[in-house]
Amino acid sequence: MAPKVSGGAQDAPHFLGHRERLRGRFLMGGAEAMPDYELMELVLFAAVPRRDVKPLAKALIARFGSFAETIAAPRERMLEVEGVSEAIATQLKIVEAAALRLSKTRVLGRPALSSWPALIDYCAAAMARAPTEEFRVLFLDRKNVLVADEVQSSGTVDHTPVYPREIVKRALQLSASALILVHNHPSGDPTPSRADIDMTREVVEAARALRITVHDHVVVGRSGHASFKALGLL
Repeated sequence: MAPKVSGGAQDAPHFLGHRERLRGRFLMGGAEAMPDYELMELVLFAAVPRRDVKPLAKALIARFGSFAETIAAPRERMLEVEGVSEAIATQLKIVEAAALRLSKTRVLGRPALSSWPALIDYCAAAMARAPTEEFRVLFLDRKNVLVADEVQSSGTVDHTPVYPREIVKRALQLSASALILVHNHPSGDPTPSRADIDMTREVVEAARALRITVHDHVVVGRSGHASFKALGLL
């Protein structure tokens, strides 16, 4: 009996052809032409070179709801999904970090008030899906250009401590002339609470005494954002 001869490409795993087709579709139509699970497949290719990752991609999207929610999920929750290894979780967090850095470059060195949509996109990417509350301050110079972006405090799922004097002290250290306050609501609803309103007034008063302007306080959540200025609260 003649020995069996390998058929070359015929013997290649079926998923290799799928990967090439998926990459081709991405190059032709971009991410907008692809459902979330297919974009997730493309990301998983780097971490899983020799396996069909479509079932895992679909499982991740089913668990977390969307591509964005998946890469923003806490690492420990990712690892709860069957088939997710440390390498896969790391790959997903790298993608999240890259997305955040890209959104930040769109606001750095530019007048914040005239780059408002990009600023909101950055704040949402940085904070909207965080599991606990964070309070961030954007420090601006006399031309309203962002000079520093700092998380001042973090807390629980529904509270974070804020210290107005420390915020103003840091503004003086940075020679900042104006501030934009930002915090997140892990509940998803960005509606300001009574505590949010009272705290904002305290910061505004402390800043005004040193001629530092508070342009706005933005609350971000999964369902959108709320601007104190737009709501007439500032």
